[in-house]
Amino acid sequence: MGNFEKDPNKIIYDNLAGYAESKGMSLNMDMSFVSGLKIIAGATLMENSLTENGSTIQQILTEKFTGTWSISYKFRKQHLTVDYTGNLYSPMRLPLLSGLDPRSATSPWWSIQNIQILYSGFKNIELYLGVKNLLNWTPNQENPFIIARSQDPFDKNVSFDAQGKALVTADNPYGLTFDPNYVYGPNQGIRGFVGMRVKIQ
Repeated sequence: MGNFEKDPNKIIYDNLAGYAESKGMSLNMDMSFVSGLKIIAGATLMENSLTENGSTIQQILTEKFTGTWSISYKFRKQHLTVDYTGNLYSPMRLPLLSGLDPRSATSPWWSIQNIQILYSGFKNIELYLGVKNLLNWTPNQENPFIIARSQDPFDKNVSFDAQGKALVTADNPYGLTFDPNYVYGPNQGIRGFVGMRVKIQ
């Protein structure tokens, strides 16, 4: 992974003055019942650390816990299947540009959940509808902005000092440069969908 923190205007790939470790464990479960209920769930615990100059920190953009699930139920007489899926992520360290960057240094616990209803009562045709991102969660709910200076992607209106560090100005009160590296979750909120599948034999 590139070093996003040494210089906010660069992504640096070089050898570590130390070492990195990634270790963890996963647990998965798959259950099916004659009633038509099916449950698939999994969880992963991870420790992604970076040790340099005697100091150990969590690697950037890596969560310590993830969970996923899928719950499905078939109403056989009605030819309906309801699917509820989701995932859960623990906080992760995020790349900030400087001490003045107003964005949060860590993400919150967050989850994306979806539901779909499928009707299969027609021959070779399936109809479905559903909702994605039921909780209407996006990263910008926790921050004043996600992409720093999105209105100035080439830093034309950023002033720099002799060392190349962005200066605080009236147009740039936090002394930031254009930065899309902070995005760690979906940017689309809750939305619905409908569709049809046709089986061709």
